[in-house]
Amino acid sequence: MATTSVTLAYPADVSDWGYDQLTTGHMRAYLKKTKGPAREGDTWSVFLDVGCCGDSPDVPLTVTAVDDDGELSEDTELRFEEGAACGVESGWEVQSEAGPS
Repeated sequence: MATTSVTLAYPADVSDWGYDQLTTGHMRAYLKKTKGPAREGDTWSVFLDVGCCGDSPDVPLTVTAVDDDGELSEDTELRFEEGAACGVESGWEVQSEAGPS
């Protein structure tokens, strides 16, 4: 039986744009197909698309809660909560001279 829900903590320093990208339908589908079984304390690194012409950071998502056995299916609900900042640089600034090098 598949897990009914998994809660993932994203870094507090992910930009609003980055959060929007994390919670898209296609990102949720990607996570359900490529990650799992989910175990509390696991960290999943995901590539975060910030658009064209710039760096795209890998963002760590930490599994903070898992219902059932941790097996993911297309019916598993993914919940997102803000976690601790980790120095990730995301958002439109990564595409400018002020961004990371």
